[in-house]
Amino acid sequence: MRTRYSFALAIVSTLLASPSAAYAQDGKIYVMKISTATINDIQHEWMKRFAAAVERDSGGRIKAELYPASQLGSIPRQIEGTQFGSIQGWIGPPEFLVGIDARYGALSAPGLFTSREQDVRVISNPPVRDMLLGLGANKGLAGVGLFPAGPSSIIMRKPVHHLAEFKGTKIRVLASPFQLEMIKRMDASPVAMTLGDVLPALQQGAIDGALGTMAIYVTMHYQDAAKYVVETGQPWVNEIAVMNKQWLESLPPDLQKVVRGDAMTVAKDIVPFVSDFYAAQRMAWTATGGELIALPADEIAALNAKIASIGIDLSKGNPDLNMAVKLVLESAARNK
Repeated sequence: MRTRYSFALAIVSTLLASPSAAYAQDGKIYVMKISTATINDIQHEWMKRFAAAVERDSGGRIKAELYPASQLGSIPRQIEGTQFGSIQGWIGPPEFLVGIDARYGALSAPGLFTSREQDVRVISNPPVRDMLLGLGANKGLAGVGLFPAGPSSIIMRKPVHHLAEFKGTKIRVLASPFQLEMIKRMDASPVAMTLGDVLPALQQGAIDGALGTMAIYVTMHYQDAAKYVVETGQPWVNEIAVMNKQWLESLPPDLQKVVRGDAMTVAKDIVPFVSDFYAAQRMAWTATGGELIALPADEIAALNAKIASIGIDLSKGNPDLNMAVKLVLESAARNK
């Protein structure tokens, strides 16, 4: 009798120690809504992997709901929702967060990176990573993950084979002063615009082109409006995952650890997918009738010389941003 009682007690103790048992005890499920502007791309893939990992490692105590393709509104509305708690997380380029803290734009300094390997080494460098993920804490955000996307290019409605042909054109950029200045130094006019407005603007001729990445052009079918992609290679684009700080800190400690740990792991493990996906998108672009244009090597060198000082030049009047830019530049120099 005592043996059966001891055996039963051991089973109960084991169950109570498991995550699913903890869920059974308090009966609470934490809903985690994650939003992004794109679909079937790197950001969406990260969301899916993160959601699966958190649901698994929380023993079902956290239920993820994914909202790609701006289902929860434009990017500014998604970010506001994350700040105020109607959304638990948002994924996208950190440049969209410069209105919250200018230092989010440090990674977009043109000329910073020359390869994906260098990019990954820099954003994985603890001083850089921790600085960027720590921004926004006083505005309701908690950074949990940082991962690469790829080099920028410029999609155009008409072919451009030389740098001088950009003169007088209107090019869409992110809301980053660095990107704005880069386009100005190319003698073109930058137009800051949220992602959902870009394709209609191209179709209507309101803009001549847009600065972005191959993944966006293919997955959002830009070839219907513009078929020429000029591979300038600058700046490189990264992605950040931020969560509502109050929601995250309201979770039991073990679940906070799950969310933060899985976000960092997925950000690291997704890098091979990013590389393969980017290569596949270049092939998909040409397969659907798009064209890839490479500027002459001497003109690319001239462009890089024009834009190399943008990060330092534009941050001189902002000590915090200047310090962040220097931190990233020094890390990039050490990790070539």
